[in-house]
Amino acid sequence: MHVDALLATAPSPIDVAADAVREAMDPETVLVVLDDDPTGTQSVAGLPVLTRWEREDLDWAMAQSAPAVYVLTNTRSLDEAAAEQRNREVVAVALDAAEAVGRRVTFVSRSDSTLRGHFPLETDVLADAIAQRGHAAPHLVVLVPAFPDAGRITVDAVHHWVVDGEATPVGETPFAQDATFGFRSSDLRDWVEEKTHGRIARDDVHALTLGTIRRGAEAIADELRTRPAGTVVVVDAVDESDMRAVAIALHRLEREGMSALLRVGPPYPRAHVGQDIPAVVQPADLELANDRGGLVVVGSHVPLTTAQLAALREARPDTATIELDVRALIDDRREAHLDAQARAVAEAIEHGTVIVHTSRELVTGKDGDESLDIARRVSSGIVALVARVLELAPPRFVIAKGGITSSDVASEALRIRRATVVGPMLPGIVSLWQPEVGPAVGIPYVVFAGNVGDTDSLAAVVQTLAGDDRRSPTKEAGTA
Repeated sequence: MHVDALLATAPSPIDVAADAVREAMDPETVLVVLDDDPTGTQSVAGLPVLTRWEREDLDWAMAQSAPAVYVLTNTRSLDEAAAEQRNREVVAVALDAAEAVGRRVTFVSRSDSTLRGHFPLETDVLADAIAQRGHAAPHLVVLVPAFPDAGRITVDAVHHWVVDGEATPVGETPFAQDATFGFRSSDLRDWVEEKTHGRIARDDVHALTLGTIRRGAEAIADELRTRPAGTVVVVDAVDESDMRAVAIALHRLEREGMSALLRVGPPYPRAHVGQDIPAVVQPADLELANDRGGLVVVGSHVPLTTAQLAALREARPDTATIELDVRALIDDRREAHLDAQARAVAEAIEHGTVIVHTSRELVTGKDGDESLDIARRVSSGIVALVARVLELAPPRFVIAKGGITSSDVASEALRIRRATVVGPMLPGIVSLWQPEVGPAVGIPYVVFAGNVGDTDSLAAVVQTLAGDDRRSPTKEAGTA
């Protein structure tokens, strides 16, 4: 269905300014965003992001006096037991750090705008961990997966993926076939019932639709005040003002003692803290540490990433391209393969930007757990390669494509413990970090989700960072 037809009967949009959200906020409250992969930062700017959550890391983040702090948990790459433990650890440390400086915390479980991730596990665990620390359990669990900048919108509780004006229910897209987090339902009420295996029935999920949202924040607050404790609320959103109106209502309810635990896509935290939509990062904004080529690492296997990789190679036919063989990374050829390819990258990067990608064959296991284990082993191979390249020939910049890939490259390969989000590389999407500590200081790091942008987006980001740098001498250097 064309998006215009989808919205034909919707109320007209309302204009809600970012400063109206800021006025509604409690200045002593900080949003702690547990980001299940690092792509959640792509919609914000000027905020601290952590890949570790020791007390000193949270103390540093709180000292920035920012309205929100991102903590990269990377739980989308973990099994349920590890994801639960990590969420509990972050809650404990974040509450201690906030209390030490006299601030209150609203927790956000940031996940995928195409509904992949550990739900309801993470919201259940967060609510329990908050209560165990002596705080009131959240009254509502609010789901806002919409990501309008990337074509993800929710209308009448049905979540859609919009491409070239055509809106497809997300349950009919390739994302719903995810080997680990697949699903059938596009109506978020049905999706909650599906994911909770019937523990939360469809009819017990409250749909906050555009019919209420576009009447303004007080209408939203009035509707939510009637919801019993523990209600899951699924939220329509088509544009920024829809999310800002919801944010104002939630701030008002918070002041009345009715708290919410948020499970959201990338842009909602920006709306919740009243941040203006940040401008796209320009080349003049960058501080590049050396004149080598950059490193573009592509690990994601979703069809959009494969198309973007093909477009990048077409746009830069002389750029060195080095392939990591996925099957070699998960068998006894691993170390020899990594050594050879790391040396090839280090040599090529002296002459210009290098593209490293995993082979495009998607290797899966017999079930979701085994598939996730394969994905982790492949990602650890990418990490090992980037770490070796960092020692041999530090690149001018690094772009990592894919959620698990970008998380592991940041925290393990580049050892970025603390960073500041500079801003997006494209309108509303693709985040650039400035590392604050570790060996990657001075090397801009770009977090590029696997499922955002159009076919030419990766090529556009590389062009911004690399320009027409010195070309590498061979197109297929180091190809296995």
